[in-house]
Amino acid sequence: MTVVTGTRLAPQGRVPAIPLFLAFASAYFLSALIRAITATLAPTLVQEFALTASDLGLLSGGYFFGFSMTQLPLGTWLDRFGPKPVLLAFLVVAVTGCVGFAAADSFWTLCAARVACGVGLSACLMAPLTAYRRWYRPDNQQRASSWMLMTGSLGFVASTLPVQWLMPVLGWRGIFGLLAGLLLLAVTAIVYVVPRWPMPAASHAPDEVLGHRLGVYAVVFRHPYFRSLTPFGFFAYGGMVAMQTLWAARWLTAVAGYTPEQAANGMFWLNVGMMAAFFAWGAATPWLARRGWTSQVLMVRLSPVSLLVLLAIVMGGSAFGQSSAWMWTAYCVCASVVTLSQPAVGLAFPSQLAGRALSAFNLVIFSGVFTMQWGLGLVIDALLAYGLSVPGAYQGAVAASGVCSFLAYAYFLAAKKS
Repeated sequence: MTVVTGTRLAPQGRVPAIPLFLAFASAYFLSALIRAITATLAPTLVQEFALTASDLGLLSGGYFFGFSMTQLPLGTWLDRFGPKPVLLAFLVVAVTGCVGFAAADSFWTLCAARVACGVGLSACLMAPLTAYRRWYRPDNQQRASSWMLMTGSLGFVASTLPVQWLMPVLGWRGIFGLLAGLLLLAVTAIVYVVPRWPMPAASHAPDEVLGHRLGVYAVVFRHPYFRSLTPFGFFAYGGMVAMQTLWAARWLTAVAGYTPEQAANGMFWLNVGMMAAFFAWGAATPWLARRGWTSQVLMVRLSPVSLLVLLAIVMGGSAFGQSSAWMWTAYCVCASVVTLSQPAVGLAFPSQLAGRALSAFNLVIFSGVFTMQWGLGLVIDALLAYGLSVPGAYQGAVAASGVCSFLAYAYFLAAKKS
């Protein structure tokens, strides 16, 4: 099986589809695992470093802060130099971050290493999406994007029970040392499998037509479709990832009364559900699009379902007990429709701007994740200081997240009609 390129061919003429996908997927799998691992390690880190809810939110969100910092230059580098050299350079930083996390002896050194991990892993999705935009036919780009996200969900699955099982054997420091080694194996796969970008094709057209880097990004940020999705990506997409990678697990232990092992098991099945959802999106979106169910139609019609599930979680509080994990699974699976916004943005721009458009939208998303992760922790601590119980503080913080997502959805509807 080969990938037919878009406007030009890769150096070899054709790119082997399965090895290409697997090489990219290996790095993205580890990126997602490292992104979500703090949810499983949270009880241990809270105890060892005496962390508050806001400390935990900042530590987990540090990944997304580092991720966000790189997105604008990353888009330019991807369009100019291509996915391979950019991704390899970033992964070296990620290896350094994992080693630093394993050796950390204070909260702030943990945070610094976490930021380095975010910086180093920030190209793991944008690089393949940029490659797919250039090398894959348009009808296969939604599928490739959804299946990359499915690979990410497999990484989230690996961050739950498998990490919990390894804790008594390796400890959290040993686990991060192992992750550094696995990242080096992913680097090796990318070196041997991913072709280089045709330099003349990637370096002239964007700047000649649309001006220099900042001017190109100004075009991206002024685009009506991009602007309509900005609050949606920040609050709805960012909020979903914040819940999936930290606060759903903390809800299970703090509100629903789960043990750390039970919470890891609950998050395991939540991420299995997300993996199945992304596989389904990848399989179904080309078929749905041919019948008029475009990404925009799906987001408009299905997003309210996730908001209703989130409302039920907030209203139910601790009443769901051992069913809480299934409620959070239902929320994340329903909210996974927001991920269709990412390839939709890429398709709204010409292929030579795909890297910058996707990276600019990724900046919006991960800025939202950082804000929501840390912000929820700040709200929880503030409500606890005000005198609310632990379940009440978590309910109030999650309710605030839901209100922000609803307002973003309403803006998306209004912008679509204007």
